[in-house]
Amino acid sequence: MAEVVLAGVGKVYPDGTRAVDDLSLNIADGEFLVLVGPSGCGKTTALRMVAGLEAISEGTVSVGGRVVNRVPSRDRDVAMVFQSYALYPHLSVRQNIGFGLTLRKVPKAEIRKRVEEAARTLGLEDYLDRRPRNLSGGQRQRVAMGRAIVREPRAFLMDEPLSNLDAKLRVQMRAEIARIQRDLGVTTIYVTHDQTEAMTLGDRVAVMKKGELQQVAPPQELYDRPANLFVAGFIGSPAMNLLRGELTGTETDPRLRIGGQELRVGPEVLERRPALREHIGRSLVVGIRPEDMEDARLSEATEGNRLTSTAELVEAMGSDVLVHFGLEASTVVTEDTKELARDAGTDVLGTLETPHTVVVARFSPRTQVQVGDSVEVRVDTTRLHFFDPETGASIWGDASAAEAPVPAGEEAGDEAGD
Repeated sequence: MAEVVLAGVGKVYPDGTRAVDDLSLNIADGEFLVLVGPSGCGKTTALRMVAGLEAISEGTVSVGGRVVNRVPSRDRDVAMVFQSYALYPHLSVRQNIGFGLTLRKVPKAEIRKRVEEAARTLGLEDYLDRRPRNLSGGQRQRVAMGRAIVREPRAFLMDEPLSNLDAKLRVQMRAEIARIQRDLGVTTIYVTHDQTEAMTLGDRVAVMKKGELQQVAPPQELYDRPANLFVAGFIGSPAMNLLRGELTGTETDPRLRIGGQELRVGPEVLERRPALREHIGRSLVVGIRPEDMEDARLSEATEGNRLTSTAELVEAMGSDVLVHFGLEASTVVTEDTKELARDAGTDVLGTLETPHTVVVARFSPRTQVQVGDSVEVRVDTTRLHFFDPETGASIWGDASAAEAPVPAGEEAGDEAGD
């Protein structure tokens, strides 16, 4: 096992395209770090530079204290698992798992021992003599992981290993990967576009956009304290609602005006986010997570923390109900929200500012709201998020500046084509 350190790492292609810019990360010995972001954000390029499959233009990559910039991939003592299984169809599972050891001329007895240990870990003991064509997709992915495990590397590098599996199998394999990594205790860097995968697997999650690190933190911290608009909108499903509002009132009785409606914010919010005091009387970007809203008719909501509207769409999910309703508040159009719109496949909508924003709330399945109904929504104003409309940074800090959690360095960093 080993610590993996990226210090100021950059990748510039011959045509001048910059895929990764000044990426600094310290992945601790035995840590599971997930790199996540939209297609083309630089995450896979970063992983391939660690693996030695891409030349490093700037900075250094260290594995176990040794700088490996000029060390050939085969000598870095890391094992990579790709999204394609890359199994040899004419070889058995046993032979596929042990193939790399055979190339290294490891004694046959040692190969058998390692292969059987890996098969036990992966639940493949009964499939060792089968060919890949006789395996399910999940079993093939386990064989690919077994090939990495038997090498006993200092670090695992995984590039979207579950992307070829169906939704149910992805959930099962996600749990398997978490268990295996925990049991083996091997330093792991995992690349994915799926933020649910990132949040459920990683000890820490690093969010990237256009080659730059936006924030790195434990999953819950990313969710509760996003550093900027991009992280806030990318992490969470359904995504955080982002809309323009105005902070009014006084420090002892702050209010939030959204369109023609008003919410009581409460002085405790200003105590937690002192920089908000500088925004009283000014417009800002407000973030509301769907789960921080509920059907006011099912709660003891007080006046001052309700929004009223009309239900435009109701999606019954079983465990909850997603209610879409409109507010007469301007949509948020920034470079961050445009990038989020492109990633969601709504690029046109993401570039048009309108005075009407559709908001999604997660209601209890006990709600009786139907499309076209008048809806009263209770908002948990203690969990609102606020962002500077100019910089996109989350508003925290002291009263003299709007500061977000540190997005880079040890607590904070795919290529131009993923």
